[in-house]
Amino acid sequence: MSKYIRHRLYITMMLLVLVLLSCIPQPPPGNIVDGLGRQVMISAVPQRIVSLAPSNTEILFALGLADKVVGVTEYCNYPEAAKTKPKVGGFSTVDIEKVVSLRPDLVLATRIHDKTIIPSLENLGITVVALTPKSLNEVLESIKLAGKITGQDKEASELVKDLSTRITAIVDETQKLAPDQRPRVFYVTWHDPLMTAGTGTLSNDVISQAGGQNIASDISGDKTIDLETVISRDPEVIIVSVGMGTGEDSPWQYIKSEPRLKNTQALLTDRVYKIDGDLIHRPGPRIVEALEQMAQFIHPELFGQIK
Repeated sequence: MSKYIRHRLYITMMLLVLVLLSCIPQPPPGNIVDGLGRQVMISAVPQRIVSLAPSNTEILFALGLADKVVGVTEYCNYPEAAKTKPKVGGFSTVDIEKVVSLRPDLVLATRIHDKTIIPSLENLGITVVALTPKSLNEVLESIKLAGKITGQDKEASELVKDLSTRITAIVDETQKLAPDQRPRVFYVTWHDPLMTAGTGTLSNDVISQAGGQNIASDISGDKTIDLETVISRDPEVIIVSVGMGTGEDSPWQYIKSEPRLKNTQALLTDRVYKIDGDLIHRPGPRIVEALEQMAQFIHPELFGQIK
């Protein structure tokens, strides 16, 4: 037998081994701790998954689990294929009967479902895991957890590695900045009433990591803020969430046209920017895109202008 034939046989045998290994049933993840600190037993790798949040849906699709997703919310609009999945109601208005009818062996929920939806589903014998990230690092941990419970550890690891590289490219620059090099940033989530994101929110972490100072850092969570307070804190950069619900760019129009804001540094220097609300508010893989945009808005001298 020639050396060439022996080599070909060796390659063929190795490929056969890899195919056989890929056919071996994956071991169940076992007992895990979800985002709410709950102990959840995953007795088998799930084959039918329902997502109760757009961010969860984006994570599942990013991990290559589109075929296993059997139900999503009415707000799950990314990626495009998510729109074709059966709907189980809104983000906070989940139709329990519809979820049950889809026969899921895993439901991915979030913090908003803690009080009623999760207990209701678990009382019906359905396994529920909550993902509740409030920072960039926690988003990465949620992706890892989703990969672990769905048998997609490798895919999750590769995704997290890519996202971490992109985050590091930003943070390596912004962490060198002195306090007086961090512009005062006002982030607008809505205009009527005027609302912003304070400490303990994903948006606040993104602003900080992008090299800004959130003027609402003394506020906890997503709250209303007085216009007088905004004016007194004189933001140098204003970033407005747009595209949410039927509001489209109403918050943007308000900020640009409100006469009492015209003498703030942001308006005087024309540093008022739009950001897609789906990017900045969803704790999924696309949050890194929001970070990159925020960094360009806040520090164009470091990261270039948004085109």
